[in-house]
Amino acid sequence: MPHLRALIITLAAVVLALSPLISAAPAQDRRLPPSSAELQMSFAPVVRRVAPAVVNVYAARVVENRNPFMNDPLFRQFFGAVPREQVERSLGSGVIIDSAGLVVTNFHVIDGASQVKIALADKREFDADIALKDERSDLAVLRLKDASERFPALEFGNSDELQVGDVVLAIGDPFGVGQTVTHGIVSALARTQVGVSDYRFFIQTDAAINPGNSGGALVDLSGRLIGINTAIYSRSGGSQGIGFAIPANMVRVVVASARGGSAAVMRPWLGAKLQEVTPEIADSLGLKRPSGALVANVASGGPAARAGIKTGDVILGVDGTAVEDPNAFDYRFATKPLGGSAQVALLRQGRETTVTVGLQSAPDTPREEIEISARSPFLGATVANLSPALAEELRLDSQSRGVVIVKVADGSAAQSIGFRKGDIVVSVNNQKIEKPADLDRITRAGGRAWRITVNRGGEQISVMFSG
Repeated sequence: MPHLRALIITLAAVVLALSPLISAAPAQDRRLPPSSAELQMSFAPVVRRVAPAVVNVYAARVVENRNPFMNDPLFRQFFGAVPREQVERSLGSGVIIDSAGLVVTNFHVIDGASQVKIALADKREFDADIALKDERSDLAVLRLKDASERFPALEFGNSDELQVGDVVLAIGDPFGVGQTVTHGIVSALARTQVGVSDYRFFIQTDAAINPGNSGGALVDLSGRLIGINTAIYSRSGGSQGIGFAIPANMVRVVVASARGGSAAVMRPWLGAKLQEVTPEIADSLGLKRPSGALVANVASGGPAARAGIKTGDVILGVDGTAVEDPNAFDYRFATKPLGGSAQVALLRQGRETTVTVGLQSAPDTPREEIEISARSPFLGATVANLSPALAEELRLDSQSRGVVIVKVADGSAAQSIGFRKGDIVVSVNNQKIEKPADLDRITRAGGRAWRITVNRGGEQISVMFSG
């Protein structure tokens, strides 16, 4: 009992000592700001500096009217003549990245456009030329026409320095309501499972991004461009807090090609096909977890072969930066400058090693593009030699034999049959196709029966056509 009394007395003393702090807590939660400056904390200074460099992009494309009733006399009697062509318009956003009038936006905003207009934040409008478009990265660079002044432009930030939790601002024109600013944080980095471009390596943010924001700016609190907003995850069509932006370091590569006058983006070429490391592959190789990129095959004479990379190697990193999967490697490698070299870390037969890979672009032998015009299943298809550059562009195995379909005309026989861009024509009527002229010659010879073998996605498909 004496011990219990002593304990009670001690606890009472502690409660009495803490009671001023406990009673003061609610008052502290409701304290007045100590200064007016604390009340005025705002993103306004950043927005004021950045907003003039964010523009609206209006794209117009002419499409064929496929109304099945347009040739019906009775339909035309009641509704009049139906135009064979109509104009589709799309709206997106863009960012001025050079004061001379160079604008970057998404490829999908201007894809197929016959006319592009840029509306500045001050409401002035300019026609624009497409200086470069790169479907692989979903980026395009536009150049303002008849622009003799200097425009406000954004400075590139280093997207590799971003950290999850950093505060960011998104600026664009959602739903065409006018320039809008939203803010959020970087929710995740290096998202590689977002299939909106070949280079799947995105910044994820919860800053509200909606239709019309595509091509707009994602900036840090210093007003530097750290990404181009490109996609959202949504079940409703509106923002649900999951948006994706192309990292500024990839944008910088595309813009550099446009500034240099190139019509295509020149990137380093590895000369090897990579595949994901599955849990089963990781177990067989003694990896603690599935990570890295497995080398499936190596093109003879390419940079990988010259560096000593072999089939079965696992690429673990580039220049000291770990890569989790083939998409992460593609991004890291593609953003390296041409002309130098990269240190590629490998796992080979349980031992780690590093090799030096030269940074050179893929050779593009004359493509010899030919549009097939003879009556045949290929009528309306354009085919080309499968050069390393074209294989890289279309993500095909450069070791494949045959010629590749690079374009299929709308409404053509080739389209109706089901041929696609990227199909490799291996043989026709038991004759091997080595170059575009071979296919052109065979189709001009004509025939009523056609036995065709194509390679689609690594799978050989043989079909028969008649008529």
